[in-house]
Amino acid sequence: MEPFNNDAISVDVGERLRDLREERNLSMRELARLSGLSANALSMIERSKSSPSVSTLYKLADAMAVPITAFFRTEIPQKEIVFRKGNERTRVPFHRGLWEGLGGELFSGRVEPFMLTLESGANSGRFSMAHTGHEFVLCLRGQLEYRIENQLFLMGPGDSLLFAAELKHEWRNPGNTVTNAVFVLAGFEEGESPSEFHIAAGMADDRGDEEFVEEV
Repeated sequence: MEPFNNDAISVDVGERLRDLREERNLSMRELARLSGLSANALSMIERSKSSPSVSTLYKLADAMAVPITAFFRTEIPQKEIVFRKGNERTRVPFHRGLWEGLGGELFSGRVEPFMLTLESGANSGRFSMAHTGHEFVLCLRGQLEYRIENQLFLMGPGDSLLFAAELKHEWRNPGNTVTNAVFVLAGFEEGESPSEFHIAAGMADDRGDEEFVEEV
C-alpha cells in the first residue's frame, strides 16, 4: 500500500478516549477498574504513546457504555456546502486498510460519501452489518467482493453496486493488489452515522483471508 499523506487530518483515538472519559466524570483509575486495563496502559493510550488494539477498544467501549465507533467521531460543525481538498480528508487507518471521509462527516444532510483503501485480504470482520438508508459502491481499483444476504458480487474497476442497506452485507478484498472503492450512504435515519459501521467493521477485521461462508 502506498504511504498515507502526512498532511491528512487523522482522528486521535487517545484524545477521544480522554474526552469520553471526562464527559462521564471517570477518573483514569475508575476506568481502569471498569475495563480491566491498567491505569498505566490507559495513560499511554491517552497520551498517544501507545495504539490500542481492537479488543482493548471494545473493553473501553463496554466500560463507558458507548459504541466502539465513538472513538472515531469528530465534533465538527455541520455545513450546507462542503469543499474538501484531497490532502485534507479525515482519515482513519484500520487493520489492512484506510477510511477517508469525502465530506459527509461535515455535511448537514443525510448523505455520507467516503473512500476505502483495502490491502489484500482486508475484510469487514466476522459479522455482517446493516443500517438504514441506501448504499452505493463504486470500485475504482483492484477487486472488491460484496456479500448481500445470500448473494455474492465480485466487483472490478468501474463496477458499481446499489442496494438497500437494511440488508445484511459484508465486504473484502479477495485479490493480491490494493483495492480502492468509493461508497455513498444516503437516506438514513436522522441521528444515524452509517459510515461508522464500516469504520468499526474494518477495525474488527479478524477473519484473515478465509472465504465468505454461507450462514446456516
